Amino acid sequence: MFSHSKRYSLRTLSIIALLALAITGFSQASYAIDLATARTMGLVGETDKGYLAIPPGAKSSAEIQTLITDVNAVRKADFTAQSKKIGVDVELVGTRMFQIKIYPSLSPGTWVKIQGNWMKKE
Repeated sequence: MFSHSKRYSLRTLSIIALLALAITGFSQASYAIDLATARTMGLVGETDKGYLAIPPGAKSSAEIQTLITDVNAVRKADFTAQSKKIGVDVELVGTRMFQIKIYPSLSPGTWVKIQGNWMKKE
C-alpha cells in the first residue's frame, strides 16, 4: 500500500519506526472542537504525508482551519526535528509517522488521503 521512490536502509527505517513509537502524541492547543471530534465528524482527515487536510464534502470554518494550521505546524516541527536527528528527508518522517502511528490509531470511518485519493478508513 505504501511505496517510496527512494531506497533507505533497513537500519534507517528501523530508527524512524522507533522514534515514531517513542513519540506519545502531538501537542495540541485547546480548541472548542478537538482533533478527535473533528475527525469523527468528518471535518478533517489525515493525509499519507502526516498532515491534516479538509476531506471531500466537508465544510470548512475558521475554527477548523485554525485547528488544521496549528496541528500541522506542530507536526512539521516534530517531523523536521526527527529528520535532522536521523538524517533523512522530512517528508519520509511524515510518511512513516502516518504509517506507523497515525493511521493505526484512526477509527474506522475516518477520512484518509492515500496516494492522492480520499477514502474512509475501514
